Amino acid sequence: MSYKNGNYSAFYVSEPFSESNLGASATKDFSSYNLLKAWKADDSSFPFNDSHNKNYNVRDGSDWEKTLKPRLHERLSNSKNIILFLSSVTKNSKALREEINYGIGTKGLPVIVVYPEYKNKSDIIYCESNTIKRGIKDLWDNLPSFRDSMAEVPTIHLPFKKDLIKNALNDKDFMVNSKCSASAYFYKC
Repeated sequence: MSYKNGNYSAFYVSEPFSESNLGASATKDFSSYNLLKAWKADDSSFPFNDSHNKNYNVRDGSDWEKTLKPRLHERLSNSKNIILFLSSVTKNSKALREEINYGIGTKGLPVIVVYPEYKNKSDIIYCESNTIKRGIKDLWDNLPSFRDSMAEVPTIHLPFKKDLIKNALNDKDFMVNSKCSASAYFYKC
């Protein structure tokens, strides 16, 4: 079994993608990923190990089949989980579909689903019944590859809150080599 220590972040940006493009930085999902990186830069004990820093950067003009897709696969192969940023602006892009299909379908990576538009546990679940809210389930339709494959791996659903994300990143149940049974999980109110 190979050593997998990275957290692979999956997020929507409009295509073609350029990190220097102000459009990408204004996208809620990409901005949330950048904040995760900032938390790590500010606090070295924050348990985020960015898989996107593990191999050469890719550029927008790179060939999908020869360069982009193999690099995504390499990063996912060296990851212990996927952090998926899912919001009302998330679209079913080719890159996101590939990340989900390969990460879940081929590698069996658990998914930490972060909802950038929500800040509290009660935004994600009905506290009285401990069930995921319909509005959250509706967001899954933005990414059918995730919706249709999430029952194959453990997924934890979180509001965009640093302490909850930190807990999930430290939770061995959401790491590929020690994952718990496949189901949808969340932190109770």
